[in-house]
Amino acid sequence: MDAIDTVAVGHSTNLVGIPTGLLGSIAFNEHPLPLHISGARDTSPALWSMLDDSTCIEGCLEAFRLYMEAAFDIGPTPNGQGVHRYRSHYRLLLQGWGFDSNSPQGAVLKGWVESRFGLIPTFHKQTLGRYPSAAWMGYLQEKMSGRYHNNAIHLQLDMLYEFCQWMLARRIAPGESHMTLYRGVNDFEEHHIVSRISKREAVVRQNNLVSFSARREVAEQFGDVILEVRVPLVKVVFFAGLLSGSVLSSEGEYLVLGGDYQVRMSYY
Repeated sequence: MDAIDTVAVGHSTNLVGIPTGLLGSIAFNEHPLPLHISGARDTSPALWSMLDDSTCIEGCLEAFRLYMEAAFDIGPTPNGQGVHRYRSHYRLLLQGWGFDSNSPQGAVLKGWVESRFGLIPTFHKQTLGRYPSAAWMGYLQEKMSGRYHNNAIHLQLDMLYEFCQWMLARRIAPGESHMTLYRGVNDFEEHHIVSRISKREAVVRQNNLVSFSARREVAEQFGDVILEVRVPLVKVVFFAGLLSGSVLSSEGEYLVLGGDYQVRMSYY
């Protein structure tokens, strides 16, 4: 039996008010419920008012950028003067994830998912099986790194998730509940097969935060096996185009909460 088989999908508590076991199940994916991080929207009424007043997508992106810069002091130093104390921010984490999801920035993002949604990571540089282990100790050290785990970074990510959900519901996909996404893999080291349904279908436990693409041709560049997944929109944390600039935009990337997914597998 693989070590991952003995590990629960998540912690017993989270901040979204839905049992983690349900949240990480294929039953939830088939019949999703609304997800909101407790208190996140209540702490930022000005942002939601600004968004409601925006008349276009570009206006929404600008409203979010301005709010985050003001709330977390992450804008540039005025006129380049003075020493600006290093402050971690959500864009730095996303950029780090784009280079390597197993980076320290990736560990902080996975740790945030643990904290807010209760979902346990299954992979960071190597399989995270039974706890404690050397693999787990390395992950814990990186997710608590002072370089990236400062400036209320979890609250920043809360705001990013809630903004993503607002945009999907109000601007990008109103009335929709799911989207089909793709991921290319060469092996299943990071994607544990829980059960086989048929030769081409299986239940696969994804890492607690995982990248997909909306375009199959992009996924084909990353592996010989293409995983096709129907993802509930409430599990989307970030998508290309959510932020102004070029953050994770070149591959049409989506960051999605993990757990067990029914996937269709095809070969490139």
